[in-house]
Amino acid sequence: MDAGRVRHWVMEIRPLGRTGLRVPVIGMGTWRTFDVSGPAEEQCARLVETAIENGGNLFDSSPMYGKAQRVLAKALDGRRDQALVATKVWATSGGEGRAQIAQALDWYGGRVDIYQVHNLMGWREHLPYLQKLREKGQVRVVGITHYNHSAFPEMIRLMSGEGVEQIQVPYNVADTVVEREVLPAAHERGLGVIVMRPLGEGELARREPPAEALAPLAEYGVRTWPQALLKWILSDPRVTAVIPATRSLGHLRDNLAAADPPWLDADARRYVGELVQPRG
Repeated sequence: MDAGRVRHWVMEIRPLGRTGLRVPVIGMGTWRTFDVSGPAEEQCARLVETAIENGGNLFDSSPMYGKAQRVLAKALDGRRDQALVATKVWATSGGEGRAQIAQALDWYGGRVDIYQVHNLMGWREHLPYLQKLREKGQVRVVGITHYNHSAFPEMIRLMSGEGVEQIQVPYNVADTVVEREVLPAAHERGLGVIVMRPLGEGELARREPPAEALAPLAEYGVRTWPQALLKWILSDPRVTAVIPATRSLGHLRDNLAAADPPWLDADARRYVGELVQPRG
């Protein structure tokens, strides 16, 4: 695409449910990509800097992701005030969870913007503790996550109480289970929704259709297949943000360029769904 055809965009910001926190519609996950050491950490710092410069300043991590929390914290050195950090507690016991939380608070300047119970593990211990930290101002938003469809009924039950303000779930053009009950429940309760696996852990991005098949989507600002996939999700107004992970600065910039209207209408979303082909 020549310089004369570059589309200028501005990151859309959406309210994270009724929490009062506003977040960019496209942030960055750190699973696998930030579990690194040595020179690879410099690339993570460049990714973080580029994301912040382009308005995608929401970063999600977890102690389950190996070194990712520490690497993200190092990448945010000098930039913490420009970022929104979402992380998780992933522990079976209250003691282990409190130790994880203390470490994260130390890494992220004494506060975490969104603190989630990872895969509902030990939620009976962790949710009350996170709520106390929210009252102290060390945590802004308390949430829960799960990747497994079988856990959605329990998530929905917790969404009705327990002080849960936000959820993180998988959602993409090939995995629409959350549309049945989870998204309607979140919308009804005014919860923020962060979407994991928006590109199907890269699998959907690899099913790229021919370039000419994207032509009907140009009016929506779509010029690449990953942008079509991200816009497909963000065109659902019940979704607050998506957090694709990447090691590539080029992929990051491409993802971020899908972060503003026009959003896909029902016909365009249906068309994107028709473009998804099974492997082989």
